[in-house]
Amino acid sequence: MARQKDVGEKPRVARRAVATGELRVGAATRRAIRRRVVEKGDPVAAGELAGLLAMKRTPELIPHCHSVALTSSGVDLRVSTRGVRVRAEAEAVDRTGVEMEALVGATVALLTVWDMVKYLEKDGRGLYPHTSLGPVRVTVKQKGGKSTR
Repeated sequence: MARQKDVGEKPRVARRAVATGELRVGAATRRAIRRRVVEKGDPVAAGELAGLLAMKRTPELIPHCHSVALTSSGVDLRVSTRGVRVRAEAEAVDRTGVEMEALVGATVALLTVWDMVKYLEKDGRGLYPHTSLGPVRVTVKQKGGKSTR
């Protein structure tokens, strides 16, 4: 039987998590993003918005996640020397943490960028030999003001 963990007896406390990651893409793709000439539009703006929306839907995507009322969230995408870096932050005052929300937000943000630039990354066989996503990981976790980095 599958079931969620019972968190009913846990106290509501302030919780915060930050997840980071990277989508590696080629130099031509990075230039297209910076010059704002990607056919589908601005992948940075679209990715940031997609990441925010995804954080709110985390329990719909991951079966054992509890619904958490986020009090604050943010997604920041930046073109780097190797691709596009993401920083996703989630905050709540609740009985369970927000690490999964931050991870989902970061991952969906990067997947959105990949979707928008994939035509620039494809090789002759329609594959993406130089495109990769990851690692996406939790870099900050706070509970009640205590931080784990």
